[in-house]
Amino acid sequence: MKGTVAVLLCFIAGCAAGWSGIIDMDKFGDAWDDATMYILYLLIFTVGIGMGCNRDLKRMFKAVTPGLLLLPAATIAGSLLFSAAASLFLSKWSLSDCLAVGSGLGYYSLSSVLIAEYKEASLGVQAAAELGTIALLTNIFRELFTLLGARALKRHFGPYAPVASAGATAMDVCLPVILRTSGSGILPAAIVSGVICDFSVPFLVPFFCSF
Repeated sequence: MKGTVAVLLCFIAGCAAGWSGIIDMDKFGDAWDDATMYILYLLIFTVGIGMGCNRDLKRMFKAVTPGLLLLPAATIAGSLLFSAAASLFLSKWSLSDCLAVGSGLGYYSLSSVLIAEYKEASLGVQAAAELGTIALLTNIFRELFTLLGARALKRHFGPYAPVASAGATAMDVCLPVILRTSGSGILPAAIVSGVICDFSVPFLVPFFCSF
């Protein structure tokens, strides 16, 4: 929860800095675009390091069964389905835009940067930044919804519902809440689902941004 609040505060501070004119990205020209791309590469690199350094990674993959893979598959499919449904009510954004936002799967830091970077060519700087902001807030709210509503989700939809709701954060930020709500037996499912969702984001977001 503290990490999510910190992200929100940094986001608000950035908005305030840009709105007040303290920082003007136009002054940096192409240098700013190059810097954001390098930051994006670094972010993806650190994601790989984090997964590779996980000592339990081999054990987790050994525990993977075909049945267990249905949970992340259903999580990804459900996220994309509801994102597609949302596009019917959002005239400003296309189906591919909404799918790009939904394919963030709770990974707000990476998905928002990817969308803002990849959509700049087709939407323009301002619209791409706006869509990236929507992705950031959408995925932050997904995490907050899971943290606050895990008990209700479990009660009404079963022990795997909080895992699906958490998406990529099922393996880290939301894991303690999921274990307290659904029991320690849910640990393998939460870790495997979180890892697969996490791994899917760098592929799904650019894919939908390409349309």
